[in-house]
Amino acid sequence: MKTNRLLAALSLAFAATGVAFAQNATVAKADADRLAAIAQANLAEIAAGKIAVEKSANPDVKAFAQKMIDDHTTGLDETKKVAAAKNITLPTSPDAAHQKMAAELQKLSGTEFDKAYISQGGVADHAKVHAKLKKDMTGAKDADIKALATKLEPIVAEHGDMAKKLQASLK
Repeated sequence: MKTNRLLAALSLAFAATGVAFAQNATVAKADADRLAAIAQANLAEIAAGKIAVEKSANPDVKAFAQKMIDDHTTGLDETKKVAAAKNITLPTSPDAAHQKMAAELQKLSGTEFDKAYISQGGVADHAKVHAKLKKDMTGAKDADIKALATKLEPIVAEHGDMAKKLQASLK
C-alpha cells in the first residue's frame, strides 16, 4: 500500500515538472541497451565536436563540429526524455574508446587534426551509429525507442554525408 502511494506521489511530482513517469514501465534489456548506446553516440559527438571547435583553424571543420554539438545535444535531450519516461539510467560521459580518441585528437594540430577528427568522429563514427540506428528501427520492441531511432537516423545519415564531403575536401 505504501509503495503504491509513493509511486503515485512520484508520478504527480514528475508530471508537475513535465517529466513523464510510468509506474510500471518495463523495457527489455536489449532496448535499454539500445537507448544507452544512442546516448553514448550523442555524448561522443558532442565531446569530439567541442575539441574540434577549439582546435581546428579550418572554418568548414569548425562549422561541421558546431553542427555536431548542436544536433547531438538535441538528440541527447530527446534520448534523456525517453530514458526518464522508461526509468532508464544513461551514461553521462563518453565511453573508453571515445575518451581515447579524444586524447589522441588533443595531441594533433592543423590539417593532421582536421583529417583525424573528420575521419574518426565524422565518417567512421557516423557510419557505425547509422548502421545501429537502422537496426534499432526494426529491432527495438519499445515503440518510443523505435520512434527515437527513426527520428535520429536521417540526421545521422546527413552528418555522415557531410563528413564524407568534408573529408574529400581535406585531401
